[in-house]
Amino acid sequence: MPKVKVVILNWNGREHLRTFLPSVLRDTPAEVGIVVADNGSTDGSVAMLGAEFPRVEVLGLDGNYGYAGGYNRALARIDADYCILLNSDVETAPGWCEPLVQALEADTTLATVQPKIRSYRQRDYFEYAGACGGFLDALGYPFCRGRILFTTERDTGQYDTFRFCFWASGACMACRRDAFLAVGGFDEDFFAHMEEIDWCWRAQLYGYRIAVEPASIVYHLGGGTLANDAPRKLYLNYRNNLRMLYKNLPVGHLWTALPLRMAMDGLSALVYLFQGRIAAFGQVWRAHMDFYRHLKTLRIARRNVQAGAIAVPYGMYRKSIVLRYYMGHREFGDMM
Repeated sequence: MPKVKVVILNWNGREHLRTFLPSVLRDTPAEVGIVVADNGSTDGSVAMLGAEFPRVEVLGLDGNYGYAGGYNRALARIDADYCILLNSDVETAPGWCEPLVQALEADTTLATVQPKIRSYRQRDYFEYAGACGGFLDALGYPFCRGRILFTTERDTGQYDTFRFCFWASGACMACRRDAFLAVGGFDEDFFAHMEEIDWCWRAQLYGYRIAVEPASIVYHLGGGTLANDAPRKLYLNYRNNLRMLYKNLPVGHLWTALPLRMAMDGLSALVYLFQGRIAAFGQVWRAHMDFYRHLKTLRIARRNVQAGAIAVPYGMYRKSIVLRYYMGHREFGDMM
């Protein structure tokens, strides 16, 4: 039997843990360990876990290392064959764990697999962050089976098949621990947002595969740490997308896709400006300036990634989902 642990990263999320841990404890087999890796919380999370959830193992970190650094440190210390990375604002459903483990057991080339992710608030709709498996368009815009840009689909069973994809959602992803470490873990320079897409891209370049198993279902609240339109989140998303493209794109695609993506970011910034969203405009500018400032270290990171690349990733859409979206194609079935 493989050794499996559910790993929940927490930073000042005491109330989320109180709300969502009961479902994880209820729906997870007793032989599967449940670990909360605490990113230096100051809200009493650790004391609450000890008093109210004695089954849960607490792994304390000495500071807030973000999503990327927190999970890197946790998985380096955890003894398991498979680790299921689970956000603290996710409610599980009965039988959620077993299909993910079975998928990893069945295919040794599979680095990670995600479940079907529905919205906690609108339970018959897919959730924005992952839906039913992630893909990437030619300019680096992520989209999903069940979510294109701002439109999420109602789940009517239209995507209830196991499928390989480009990326798995960090809200819930079951990883082969040795693959996670072999690929180098999450890029800690990302801190948070898009680090799982970057990791999945590298995993594919190194010969692994990524998948979604809809037989497993979870419900994600979303926005548990930062609201979707928070300036900090906008900054991280714009900055990290540029970092990800620069590191991972093959040279033949890099110098066409990256300038086009930067131009699209500029158009987004102008839209924010015309809407009077000055803070959002400033975050796009800040993200791009940050990208330029760190080009020297990014060149080193790119060389390291490209030196280890042995495969062509699956699941990159060779068109623009932005163009297709505004032409009226707003469901995954219209794209692929």
